[in-house]
Amino acid sequence: MNYQNSLAFAIEQDELDPLKEFRDRFLIPKHNGEDAIYLCGNSLGLQPKSAAQYVADQMANWQNLAVEGWFQGSDPWLEYHKPLAKSVAAIVGANESEVAVMNSLTVNLHLLMVSFYKPDSKKFKIIMEGGAFPSDQYAVESQVKFHGLDPKDAIIEIFPREGEVTLRTEDIVNCINEHADELALVMFSGINYYTGQFFDLPAITKAAHNAGAYAGFDLAHAAGNVPLKLHEWGADFACWCSYKYMNSGPGGISGIFVHQKHFKDKEMNRFAGWWGYRADKRFLMAPGFDPASGADGWQVSTSPIILLALFKASMAVFDDAGYIDNLRKKSVALTGYLEFLIKEVNKDLGDNVFNIITPANETDRGCQLSIVCSRNAKAIFNYLADNGVIGDWREPDVIRLSPVPLYNSFEDVYNTAKHLANAIEAVK
Repeated sequence: MNYQNSLAFAIEQDELDPLKEFRDRFLIPKHNGEDAIYLCGNSLGLQPKSAAQYVADQMANWQNLAVEGWFQGSDPWLEYHKPLAKSVAAIVGANESEVAVMNSLTVNLHLLMVSFYKPDSKKFKIIMEGGAFPSDQYAVESQVKFHGLDPKDAIIEIFPREGEVTLRTEDIVNCINEHADELALVMFSGINYYTGQFFDLPAITKAAHNAGAYAGFDLAHAAGNVPLKLHEWGADFACWCSYKYMNSGPGGISGIFVHQKHFKDKEMNRFAGWWGYRADKRFLMAPGFDPASGADGWQVSTSPIILLALFKASMAVFDDAGYIDNLRKKSVALTGYLEFLIKEVNKDLGDNVFNIITPANETDRGCQLSIVCSRNAKAIFNYLADNGVIGDWREPDVIRLSPVPLYNSFEDVYNTAKHLANAIEAVK
């Protein structure tokens, strides 16, 4: 796309946008009585307008049916979660049997590591990216300690080369190869939360398997954001949250992926619960855990219907939008436009005040741009907030802005760049 630094261009692109109607399906926060410019979907997605009705329907079922709501009504709770598998599978590139909607992200990561981190005296090490989100660091560290190992010996973190901000795929693969004899698991983010780098998951998976290790991914910033093909890539497992790009509400329900090649492994460890028991015999209440087929066998606790209702509202929007392909096309254009405009701001200032550390290659990023401010960083962030631009802040000097294709517009992006330019003068 040949971008232009003008409001007229932004408005024209919004008129041409085949997804423009979807903005009206979300509730946008207000600033001084007008829609705010919300560029924080990387942290919390906006509320679908339909969400309240989805929740109200289940509240009515609880009121009118009480316990019989598990079995009666137009959408009985006992299988309320099952139709969601089709939507989720399309988003993460999986077979329906390979996904389950359950729990929260870090809980799911722990449950999956019970199955896929099986250290022995020879192969016990875990490779992960340096600077992963703290929850991943804490989860991996505690899993290692649970097995009686020292995190200093068992965890290998890969950091960018000196003078660089993001990781090179060749360095990741070389590290995996170097430690192959001792490697049990490669556990990476799909997209690094700080830099916005989208890692080469197929290459990482292949290298892990060549080393005789499992490959697992935290897709918190990738699911609903970038195209994923977990089944095709052969990833062993993955988990994600849904309250970012999948708009399920604060603390919304999570999900897991387990590749079907593991379904017949009867020796695989797992922490079991009644909800993961095979559905056709669940109510016999028999001793001895007999797991449900597929990823459902990793479920532990009864489905939280209200959280599922919120998630269902959002998945209906994704279904109508055509899953990730249509959204990705717009996302690339929106984020590319923001990148172009930030460079235009720097050009006008005659100084590289705003340095984008997110990869420039569109295949190596999603919606998010992480921007280092070379001066007055926090004051600039506050100026944006005071003028209705909602992004988020990461110490010591990074502003993250994420134009989300479901509800952001080219005009949002254009006006954000204008506010960035104005902020330089305003916060001297």
